[in-house]
Amino acid sequence: MSRATKAQTIEGLVGNGLHRREFAKRVIVGGLIAGGAASLGRSGDLLAAEITDIDILNFALNLEYLEAEFYTVSTTGKRIAEAGIGISGRGRGGDTVGGSKVSLDDRVGFIAQQITLDEQAHVSFLRKALGSDAVAKPSINLAALGLGFNSQAEFLTVAAIFEDVGVSAYGGAAPLIDNSQILAAAARIALTEAQHSGVLRFLVGDLKIPVPLADPKAIPTIGTEAGREFFVDGNGLSPVRTPSQVLNIVYAGGRDDGGFFPNGFNGTIESQ
Repeated sequence: MSRATKAQTIEGLVGNGLHRREFAKRVIVGGLIAGGAASLGRSGDLLAAEITDIDILNFALNLEYLEAEFYTVSTTGKRIAEAGIGISGRGRGGDTVGGSKVSLDDRVGFIAQQITLDEQAHVSFLRKALGSDAVAKPSINLAALGLGFNSQAEFLTVAAIFEDVGVSAYGGAAPLIDNSQILAAAARIALTEAQHSGVLRFLVGDLKIPVPLADPKAIPTIGTEAGREFFVDGNGLSPVRTPSQVLNIVYAGGRDDGGFFPNGFNGTIESQ
């Protein structure tokens, strides 16, 4: 890739879309297909797979579809397609089912509306960057956990989990990204997710809402045993998750019904 290409701004990148030939690479990826909890960056028993930057962005796009649907339904009662957000693309598209508008107080409602706008923007940003390589929104079941929409407490519980997972997912994907401009864009989205995580963890602590741990990587919230205000470990660092670990959460532990994604993710990275 030329020096001029590497110096392109994110605005130029988004305007022109990404091209697979520019970002193809061979990397060692743990747990993308065979599963496993090995950390990225170690060799050992990791599985070799050819994963491109486009594959990684499409993995992120699946997650952003879920978050955008969750917040849009929670705050407006509508699906993202009804809000004018694009959902077409490669792979098998599907409907979003479950969920309804949630009764939120003024403080939580304002924050939820702001997060909704951000998550919708993330979908549009990634879709524009990916261009014709963008995957379609897969089938999504917002009622996968049986909670999230019956009360403000339920909404905050699921939202706090989603944002922590989002932070860890972008952190885990970062070492796999070759192109510096794509890495910079992903970092900016991750920083936004971290701000969401922080305010939601404050709210659940302030309102004394116990949030269950999604997996061993989860950090307990304030008000629960060993709780922390922020999504950080004892070293002051945000935990990261491999794609396999992220899929284990959103697929609800690999249950037959597929959790939030009844038919799985669209794209190359879709198996635990």
